[in-house]
Amino acid sequence: MQNRPPTTDHRSPLSSQNPKSEIRNLLNGLLIIDKPADWTSHDVVAKIRGICHTRRVGHTGTLDPFATGVLVICLNQATRLVQFLTGDDKEYIATVRFGFATDTGDFTGTAIGETTDPTHLNKSIIEAALPSLRGNLLQIPPMYSAKKIGGVKLYEMARRGEEIERKPVSIEISSFELLEQHNSDSWNFRIVCSSGTYIRTLAEDLGKKLGIGAHLTALRRTRAGNSKIESSVTLEELSEFSNNGKLEQVIIPMTEALSMPIIKLEDSEAEMINHGRTISREVSATTKTFQLIHNTTLKAIAEYDKDRKTLKPKIVMN
Repeated sequence: MQNRPPTTDHRSPLSSQNPKSEIRNLLNGLLIIDKPADWTSHDVVAKIRGICHTRRVGHTGTLDPFATGVLVICLNQATRLVQFLTGDDKEYIATVRFGFATDTGDFTGTAIGETTDPTHLNKSIIEAALPSLRGNLLQIPPMYSAKKIGGVKLYEMARRGEEIERKPVSIEISSFELLEQHNSDSWNFRIVCSSGTYIRTLAEDLGKKLGIGAHLTALRRTRAGNSKIESSVTLEELSEFSNNGKLEQVIIPMTEALSMPIIKLEDSEAEMINHGRTISREVSATTKTFQLIHNTTLKAIAEYDKDRKTLKPKIVMN
């Protein structure tokens, strides 16, 4: 875990007769968890509910059980920000094995199709195929995914041996970079992509470009929006912070997590926002959504009407 600068000590309220209740009141913010392999995102949420003594816990984007890395967790009031964080871009380190495909697109599945010797692949051959997989693309969600069609998750259909037509989804691959050879049949890649991108499908598509089967053998998310792996903690470290009464030291303020511009409020404006009222303000920006801050505290997320020159709260924090 990256060292954090000293923070203001908020631990004095924990000396009250109901420390768990006080902890719940303090923890309004985000955690960046380094998710371990073989844990579902739901498993992590359940574990954190116990560590942080609160039921109000949510995440901003799932990771497959075998994947590791950044899982952004929202606590208490911050759970209201999930809708603004799920669309953030993501960054991954992925290991792709060439030679055969699997029915799931990763190593947990069963081999399908032909098996081909991949030892002819080299850096030049692979890099020549990457430009066609960058930029704005259409991607068909895999059958083994949590995407719902008609209220049913695709992987539930896949496990029953069913396959249905899926509509392609627009995605953006900002970076698809070859890093180094992992072993005789596998290579490591760095990928920066829009939310909703399936890296398993990207690995399969790369194999098709190269005329050889391919699947994902490892995936590590290193960034989600502003949340980076360097600022993450493991579940074991989080538990240690909790046992030492220092959980607030690893809580990320809500204002630091959001990738949107800030508008600072005057006292009178903050009072109006507290009551959900629209305020007049001329803003010179191309974006539509803003954080409204008063005395370093997030008061609301608001939408700007450039014609009326007003800011209307979309959500107001308590």
